[in-house]
Amino acid sequence: MSIVEVGSYTESASKLGYTQSTLTSHIQALERAIGGELFTYVNRNLQLTQLGRELIPLAEDLLSTHEQIKNMQSNQEVKGELRVAAPESLTISRLGPIIRAFSMKFPDVKLIRTNGTCGQNQIDLITGKVDVAFMVYPETKADKCLQYSLFEEEIVLVSSHDDLEHFDEYKKSDTHFFITNEEGCSYRTMFERYLLKHDLYNFQTMELWSIETIKKMVMSGLGFAVLPYMTVKEE
Repeated sequence: MSIVEVGSYTESASKLGYTQSTLTSHIQALERAIGGELFTYVNRNLQLTQLGRELIPLAEDLLSTHEQIKNMQSNQEVKGELRVAAPESLTISRLGPIIRAFSMKFPDVKLIRTNGTCGQNQIDLITGKVDVAFMVYPETKADKCLQYSLFEEEIVLVSSHDDLEHFDEYKKSDTHFFITNEEGCSYRTMFERYLLKHDLYNFQTMELWSIETIKKMVMSGLGFAVLPYMTVKEE
């Protein structure tokens, strides 16, 4: 995995505290056992082969399982690391009290939090990069995962008090933006599917990096946004 991250035998060996010859011999032994090359050079750049790419998710599962085994305690004490992924909307609107309560109940568990789109969080969960992923989805069918519906998250369309009064007016406007999160955001994807279904293609898209920034742009009258109600109810 280190070679994949740094893209070099030499740098990987230095990072791991091995000699390059030792690391190379390990890779060669693994290739003999698997029956194919894992790395190849393309224009002097070290890259994974197709076999190597197929091996990565299996290796991540193996590393995740190894970490879980290390954290097992015979006396059933709750220790170790818990890697949790959530989108920004849930992080700022719901997770604070939950994380605080969990940390007070299990002080010996190290919580590692990451923010990402729901699409990325699902990938990270399936590949073993995180242990728990919160997502805003109408439904999801993810193999190898346990799924629980926690609550219904209302998604609302918002605009400025001083802007157009109805969505039908935005449909006719070519000067207003659909102000939204990055691609992979679940409620953005849901709304864009609605637009396609109703043949609404004329909206310019303004893609921003945070919900707070999106709200500020909407308040300034630049256009409209589609956001979870919990993130905008105070405004």
